Amino acid sequence: MVAVGIIMANKLVMGRVGFNFPIFLTFVHYITAWILLAIFKALSVLPVSPPSKTTPFSSIFALGAVMAFASGLANTSLKYNSVGFYQMAKIAVTPTIVLAEFILFRKTISSKKVLALAAVSAGVAVATVSDLEFNLFGAIVAIIWIIPSAINKILWSNLQQQGNWTALALMWKTTPITIFFLGALMPWIDPPGVLSFKWDINNSSAILISALLGFLLQWSGALALGATSATTHVVLGQFKTCVILLGGYLLFDSDPGIVSIGGAVVALTGMSVYTTFNLQESQENANKQLPKHSLPPPKPKPASEDNKDLSVNITKNNIVV
Repeated sequence: MVAVGIIMANKLVMGRVGFNFPIFLTFVHYITAWILLAIFKALSVLPVSPPSKTTPFSSIFALGAVMAFASGLANTSLKYNSVGFYQMAKIAVTPTIVLAEFILFRKTISSKKVLALAAVSAGVAVATVSDLEFNLFGAIVAIIWIIPSAINKILWSNLQQQGNWTALALMWKTTPITIFFLGALMPWIDPPGVLSFKWDINNSSAILISALLGFLLQWSGALALGATSATTHVVLGQFKTCVILLGGYLLFDSDPGIVSIGGAVVALTGMSVYTTFNLQESQENANKQLPKHSLPPPKPKPASEDNKDLSVNITKNNIVV
């Protein structure tokens, strides 16, 4: 829900409001997030970070830097491309994650999962093909964005699952690094004139709403990455795309066309199959980790002890009689 909201909000800010500074908009998002995290920390709501020895600073620094490129270039792509082309670029993130995880961690996925992911990608491609507006600069930005986006998701997932980081604690550590790199990116990508923008109450409110949604998106996305995996997080984003398309058709009488609707149905079917395979693997792994308790076989008594017990019973019976 937050992801859908922020795409609409950012399109509103960069379209109707006329705020043509996507990197500075991302910069405002992370400044807002840092202020909110500082408030959480002052109220003792922010979870404690793991010991510094468990996670090297280079990993935190790399995540903060990659996140700046992933978030900044995503908003830049959204500014120069249609929503359909923006979603099409996201399809390429899935095979990039699979390839990167194999190169970095020798992690492989089963062939049946590959087929399910292929169905998802094909379905989303067919569903969004009617909303493609090509822009050369936007296409270049979208292609460049794919690699940092994939690495960002992999690092977030690994640090939370293997380094025992919570989402908020990791956000607190990486946000200042991200802000620094976004500040360095602004002169290269954003056009000049951000200070001369009309900062009235309506425009500022729209940008603030976008920033608050950006914080919630980062938080919810981090929670999802910590609970699942980088690939599953991408599938979740593609599920959002199909929900937007089918929801508009069912609730608001929009007509994307029978081809787009069919593509969305194929994508949702592939997502259901992929989810089923994931749940089956999780159950199998859980069963393997369960300890197997077995009672030791009873030790046979020596013959002398059996004779002794028998004589004690006879004596007791004689006493009772």
